[in-house]
Amino acid sequence: PSRITATVRLGRGKVVDIEREVELGGPTHSKGVMILSSVLASRYAKDCPLSLSASLVFEQSYGSVDGDSASMAELCTLLSALAELPIRQDLAITGSLNQLAEAQPIGGATEKIEGFFDICSAKGLTGDQGVLIPASNAKHLMLRQEVVEAVDQDKFHVFTYKNVDEAISILTGVEAGERATADGKYPANTVNFLVDKRLHEMSDLLRNYTESLENDEKL
Repeated sequence: PSRITATVRLGRGKVVDIEREVELGGPTHSKGVMILSSVLASRYAKDCPLSLSASLVFEQSYGSVDGDSASMAELCTLLSALAELPIRQDLAITGSLNQLAEAQPIGGATEKIEGFFDICSAKGLTGDQGVLIPASNAKHLMLRQEVVEAVDQDKFHVFTYKNVDEAISILTGVEAGERATADGKYPANTVNFLVDKRLHEMSDLLRNYTESLENDEKL
């Protein structure tokens, strides 16, 4: 498995794909990051500008990276950084993302689950470890018998998800929260509430900073 990290700061809405910047990211991976940026803006910038800059990177990855099977993981990492909620490190996730924040199937799901299972087995199964895969991949799984038995005995887990809300809820242990139709607000202390709150705070900070610069120039 690879470890993905994200950092966020004030900016103008740009999400920097470090793999692409150093020419390690392929076009399909870069497309996935651009879709991620679109999802972020469409979900949280309905009534204020997206006033952040963010960076995403595969830590200690020195070879080329391509494909979009990490795009859901990258979005969840970014939401975790914005909400300041840690992601469980005993879970792995794979899955592609579309502009509606829905999960799309990926290749090699069986191999990815078995690979993470083997690593967890070598370190010792705790009963908490597991893998998240798109729900559409579940019917095609052909797992080894030892993996099936571990899942049946609750020593290892295979979670399925249909969208980013389901994925981030499992990864953080905090409800994602649905936007209310009446006032457009998310339920308090949910992941989406915390992300939305942080982005509005950043928008206010950037606006105040810009206004202060303009006032200084007039003096």
